[in-house]
This record gives sequence, C-alpha cells and structure tokens, in this order.
Amino acid sequence: QVQLVESGGGSVQAGGSLTLSCVGRGNADSMRLMGWHRQVPGKQRELVAEMTRAGTLNYAYWVQGRFTISRDNAKNTVYLQMNDLMPEDTGVYFCKAGQLEHIGWTPPEDYWGRGTQVTVSS
Repeated sequence: QVQLVESGGGSVQAGGSLTLSCVGRGNADSMRLMGWHRQVPGKQRELVAEMTRAGTLNYAYWVQGRFTISRDNAKNTVYLQMNDLMPEDTGVYFCKAGQLEHIGWTPPEDYWGRGTQVTVSS
C-alpha cells in the first residue's frame, strides 16, 4: 500500500507563487513515477507534471514554463513549484505515484493523494 499526503496549497493572488509537496509512504518501487494532476469542477483530472525516479520529465503544455517539478528520491517526496500563478490555475491538485516509469500515461493502478486546493484570485 502507498499513501500520498499533499501539502502547500492555499490562496494566492495572481502573479504569486506556491510550492506543493507530496510525501509518499510505502514501497518505493511503487513510486518510480510521481507527479501532479489538477481537477476543476466539471472537468476531467488532467496532468500537470510528472517525473520518474531517474529524472525524466513531462509537463502539460498549459503550465507555460511557469511550473517546475522536482523530487527527492531518498524521501519519496515530489514537489511542484508554481510561479506566476493565474486564476485559471485554480483547482484541486492531486499527487500521483506509480510503479511504471512510462511518462504520459496514468494507469488506473496508480496511487493518488487526497488533493490540496489551490485558489488564485485576480
């Protein structure tokens, strides 16, 4: 079993920054891939960024170079540095972990955190 706990969400004005953290507990081999997805009401959960243990990166096009994903493999922790936030970035950000290192694919077997709310005001 893998448990993912997010933190760092909150409310920020447009142009501000937030750093999200996700600490994974469990089998490290089940967290070869870690990343972040966002969900807004009425929309499907969508990829924001993901990263393998080896350092392969994948970003959604809409982050427009504003977000940076990183991870600390020794701590099974993944981060999302979010800069130049816009109201359109508002949503619930979920941490993801999976045993496969194939980026760009989120199988149903992946693990999920409970999410952390990010609200960006004008």
